[in-house]
Amino acid sequence: MISKHLMIAAAILFLSGVSAAQAQTPGSAAPPAPTMTAPTAPGAAAGTPGAAPTTMAPATPAPAPATPPKTQANPYGLGQLWAGGDYVARGVIVLLAIMSIGTWYIFFMKYFEQSRMLSQASQVEKRFWSSNNLNEGIDRLAKNSVFRTLAESGVRASSGQGTGVVNLNDWIGMSLNRQLDEINSRLQGGIAFLASVGSTAPFVGLFGTVWGILNALIAIGVAGQATIEKVAGPVGEALIMTALGLAVAVPAVLLYNFLVRRNKVITEKLRSFASDLQTYLVTKGK
Repeated sequence: MISKHLMIAAAILFLSGVSAAQAQTPGSAAPPAPTMTAPTAPGAAAGTPGAAPTTMAPATPAPAPATPPKTQANPYGLGQLWAGGDYVARGVIVLLAIMSIGTWYIFFMKYFEQSRMLSQASQVEKRFWSSNNLNEGIDRLAKNSVFRTLAESGVRASSGQGTGVVNLNDWIGMSLNRQLDEINSRLQGGIAFLASVGSTAPFVGLFGTVWGILNALIAIGVAGQATIEKVAGPVGEALIMTALGLAVAVPAVLLYNFLVRRNKVITEKLRSFASDLQTYLVTKGK
């Protein structure tokens, strides 16, 4: 009985020594104490008066939209050339602009004039030669028609009997030819300007090119070294001048050839009408 009690006491002492040894061992962590959660009261729901406020985590801000890259203005364009150019460069630009405006103005004016004459030529066969007599045919033509002016000139010449040196046929022919020369002179008016622009505009642009290259060389000499910043501006100015000269000259040449071809067509129609009219006035019949 005593030995049994001694064995129980020895076991208790052994277990106590083991527990003390574990508590004194370095690095051993104590077990976490149990946490007690208080029961939620029935009236402590969200939004209920008297409920404890709940903390919300801050919302992550949305990323800002990416801004498109800004396009830089061309520092060597035509606007910059006008703003930063000297008087020579501006003078060349103004001269080329006057040439271009004059070219297109003359073209449209001559084009409408030629179209009106071609329309009058188409009415000659319908109105003049289909009439009963000469006076009726002249009255049926438009008052501003060049064919009516030519017919009236022939009638005035046929009213005389010629002179002792020139017979009636030659007198009528001379009168009609003079009238044809006046009409052709009016047709050719202004077209010479297009030819002049087409032949001189490239050289005007070339002058601006040479001036731009000269400015580039001066900038290089002042800077002492040929850097891109010193050369790009004047060289770009020179190239723009060349392009402007060609842009003015090429349309002028094309429009000149177009108007000259139409003038030839109108001149042939006028000469054909004058020849038929002369034959009619000499023979007094169609």
